[in-house]
Amino acid sequence: MRVYGIKSCDTVRKAMKELVAVGWEPILVDMRETPLEPAVLERFYSRFGEAVVNKRSTTWRGLDDLERAEDPLRLLSAYPTLIKRPVIEDGDVCTLGWDASARETWL
Repeated sequence: MRVYGIKSCDTVRKAMKELVAVGWEPILVDMRETPLEPAVLERFYSRFGEAVVNKRSTTWRGLDDLERAEDPLRLLSAYPTLIKRPVIEDGDVCTLGWDASARETWL
């Protein structure tokens, strides 16, 4: 299981803690330290669409209208903090965020 996120993100830390508590051995992929390959970003975008772009983030609010209108994959590559966190992937199963649906899937 891979958890894509940022190690300083409270939601990612909470998800990691809960996953470990039920027996998972998640590997954290810190998107700031290890930029995601284009194929990974494409996989996330094809699965979740625009939902993968965190439009409530400080980074999004800091972008101007021209930047916001750019190709989402380019934005996600340039600004990893725009990716909604965490993205949790194990085999063919993949979830976005740490809401009730994600918890139900993994816990």
